[in-house]
Amino acid sequence: MTRITVKFTARELELLSSLASDQMFRREFIDSRLPGFRFNAAELSLGKQLVERLRSVTDRAMGTPPVRRSAANAV
Repeated sequence: MTRITVKFTARELELLSSLASDQMFRREFIDSRLPGFRFNAAELSLGKQLVERLRSVTDRAMGTPPVRRSAANAV
């Protein structure tokens, strides 16, 4: 797997994690009701893990103690 390094400000990272979280919510709870939607559990799980990582990095960048979230609360 190729790793890519990108620099963000803390505010940009906070916004990105919020947008990603909203998108994961949409895929899990809204899109799943649309005709023809194909649920991909592996992709949803990976997305939730990514959102959690983004939030963790954001917390560290802003100097706040990391908040421990359960998998159910990741989105």
